[in-house]
Amino acid sequence: MPDITFHLLLLLCAAAFFAGFVDSIAGGGLITVPVMLIAGFPPLQTLGTNKVQSLFGAASATIAYARKGHVQLAEQLPMALMAVTGGSLGAALATIVPGQVLQAIMPVLLVAIAIFFAVKPNLNDLDTYRRMTPFTFGLTLVPIIGFYDGVFGPGTGSFFMLAFVTLAGFGMLKATAHTKLLNLGSNFGALIVFASFGAILWKIGLSMGACQFLGAQLGSRLAMRIGAKLIKPLLVIVCVALAVKLLADPANPLRVWLGV
Repeated sequence: MPDITFHLLLLLCAAAFFAGFVDSIAGGGLITVPVMLIAGFPPLQTLGTNKVQSLFGAASATIAYARKGHVQLAEQLPMALMAVTGGSLGAALATIVPGQVLQAIMPVLLVAIAIFFAVKPNLNDLDTYRRMTPFTFGLTLVPIIGFYDGVFGPGTGSFFMLAFVTLAGFGMLKATAHTKLLNLGSNFGALIVFASFGAILWKIGLSMGACQFLGAQLGSRLAMRIGAKLIKPLLVIVCVALAVKLLADPANPLRVWLGV
């Protein structure tokens, strides 16, 4: 465990603020986990503490979107509870099983999502044809993606966005708002499990959480002002950047299996 100097705490808080800004618009989880690992935090404590500050960011963005009517909290509560369930089960698995398979397939999935959003025409803030009922969507995809969030995390927002746009027929802004609500649920579920295992550094998590809350307020307001014109390109950039970050690690299982 590294000694927490003022400069290190300042770096972590700055990373959390920027993460809150980006994640409130396009998701990703690209920033805080690598920064904490580089700072010397153990992997399990990094995942657990990251859930604390991520909870603040997701709550901040959800509140901002709900105030403007982009998500109805009472109507979406059952779906959020399914995300809580998925997140808690995933976190329980993360405490005992390494996520090598997820680390291997993640870059491929993220590049595919980036290509989809980059080339698909007519992606805007208007709702389109719904291919899955809300009940089926909430019973299947929500807990599955929430489970992934508990096990690993980065890219969860991108997966929720893809599901909302392609299957639920949501416009980009509405999908973003609902993504943050489900992120809030899966983070909360994972947080409960990590806390029970003592895998959370509370002072660090709460300090970063306060900064992420502020960053998410700024990001969500900007997203509501500009809409799909901002969300779509930023989502593509986040997906590609996260894929590159994962593949840049020589220990990534995909690189090891391919011998590159």
